[in-house]
Amino acid sequence: MSTIKITHVAAGILIQPDGRFLLGSRPAGKPYAGWWEFPGGKLEAGETPLQALCRELQEELGIEVRAAQPWLVQEFTYPHATVRLYFFKVTDWQGEPHPHEGQQFAWQTAGALSVEPVLPANTPILRGLQLPATLAFSNVAEMGEAAWLESLATQLREGMRWLVLREPQLDERDYAALAGKALALVRASGGNLLLHGRPELLRELEADGVHLPARELLKAEARPEGWCGASVHNAAELAQAARLGLDYAVLGSVKPSLSHPGGPVLGWAGFQALVEQGWPFPVYGVGGLTSADLDDARLAGAQGVVMLRAAWQ
Repeated sequence: MSTIKITHVAAGILIQPDGRFLLGSRPAGKPYAGWWEFPGGKLEAGETPLQALCRELQEELGIEVRAAQPWLVQEFTYPHATVRLYFFKVTDWQGEPHPHEGQQFAWQTAGALSVEPVLPANTPILRGLQLPATLAFSNVAEMGEAAWLESLATQLREGMRWLVLREPQLDERDYAALAGKALALVRASGGNLLLHGRPELLRELEADGVHLPARELLKAEARPEGWCGASVHNAAELAQAARLGLDYAVLGSVKPSLSHPGGPVLGWAGFQALVEQGWPFPVYGVGGLTSADLDDARLAGAQGVVMLRAAWQ
């Protein structure tokens, strides 16, 4: 019985303060020469992914890594090899990247690449880089529709661009009516609106995607169109999200929350233990969190935080 050999690779996503990230072309003589990818290389015997990342970026780009956060783990099979890629967000480094192996470099913006072709293993990574650090869930049930729509308009003017319309108390007709009003505001600001469940309304409303509650995630056999994420609570639900190829997951509850009083709490240590198992999508923390929790979230390996009440204050 043959065993598939997996090549382990560390890859760095160098991110500028303005959000731009670095792609490099593969040198001549290597498979997929001329294709674009995130810089990095194979782990050597005894190396951790972080150690390999620091060594490879010094050898390949001439920089010294000062701050790197583990982010995603992606496994991909090419015709010549199966690779397991450990992606890190590199936010601080010493030195100016310059080619040591004859490759080209290009600073890019998520959702607006100017170089191609890009290695297919990087596709989920490029989608993940378009996601925000804070993801807002609606709160019409407590605020009332008029007050919430007014707050939504304010938050959109102040930079909010991603919204999950979570209003399980509404029937389909009232939910669709509210979604139409919210979409008009979000579209005018160039944002994205995801439906909470209700994938059957996706095409009718022309929303940007769907966020699946855990109960729908476990029943799903395929992901809906557009952007798709899910709420998860454990490794089994994270694994189902990975099987469906979702774009992100929302894991909690990290802290006690008013939405789930008395429910189980992970804490950041429990959150990190689940995230460190390695998933091919960004994971948000949820449950009693605000933007003040962003630093703790990133240290625990999170993409960021989900806010319900705090998003509208």
